[in-house]
Amino acid sequence: MTPAILACDWGSTHLRAWTLDSSGREVARQDFDLGVNRLAPGEAGEKFLREVRPALGAESLPALLCGAIGSNIGWTTAAYVDCPADLPTIAAGLISPSKDVWIAPGLRCTGLGPAGDVLRGEETQAFGWMAGDPKRSVGRHVICQPGTHAKWSIIENGKIVRFLSAFTGELFAVLSAHSILRNDGRVHEEGVFREGLEAAAEGDGLLNRLYSTRSRVAGRGADQASTGSYLSGLLIGAEVAATPRLLGVEGEAVVLLGSPKLCARYATALARRGIATSLADGDEAVKTGLLCLARMKGLM
Repeated sequence: MTPAILACDWGSTHLRAWTLDSSGREVARQDFDLGVNRLAPGEAGEKFLREVRPALGAESLPALLCGAIGSNIGWTTAAYVDCPADLPTIAAGLISPSKDVWIAPGLRCTGLGPAGDVLRGEETQAFGWMAGDPKRSVGRHVICQPGTHAKWSIIENGKIVRFLSAFTGELFAVLSAHSILRNDGRVHEEGVFREGLEAAAEGDGLLNRLYSTRSRVAGRGADQASTGSYLSGLLIGAEVAATPRLLGVEGEAVVLLGSPKLCARYATALARRGIATSLADGDEAVKTGLLCLARMKGLM
């Protein structure tokens, strides 16, 4: 297989990069600990040139990037596109910060308050999921994309019409590393995770309920090593209880799009609430989305 393009999903915490051939088959892949949150201003372009391209032998390939790399803390800002938006709208918003490099824009929509809501990268993944089956571009679908900042989107007839973000993954990481709830999060205990889901109730009073993560250890003698599983259940449980209601999709089936391990936890949380789910691989979807954008832009 001969690589035809370098495709990258460059988020706030890490970078996933692939070379794809002209038919979209993966030639090579590499992950990098180069999340934009860890980069100094102006550093992204240099890292991409000196580390990412050589690692995949992609020095001469056109490159297409999505994610936080196009935000105000990334390489350069690719202006947000307003919802509702389809794939051609995203393609029209591509910008080029350097020779043979293009960055996809993110999406913006009304949120829970005047600040609105934004996302970057998840739009490319969602459109990639749609491209996997023509039926997905017809009718209405609800997608949940778990991650550092989980996204819940409504798709209608091939367009993302509205979404809501949840700070779940980042809050878990911050509390696990820098609070009295610190834990290494390496061992997942399913039973304890389900205790956390139960403690989340309807997603209300989260600040109060979070303290039960501490009191179960200090007051009830629970093993400190189980804190991560309980905290994960509590946060995911609160998210899946509150977000569908806030987005106006309560009771509707949900497509879980992301890493299989994390999506499985969300499936457990949603099943507990009687919500039907289906799972889709996030890596395959984002690769397909980047491939579709590249073809639409004439990059390959």
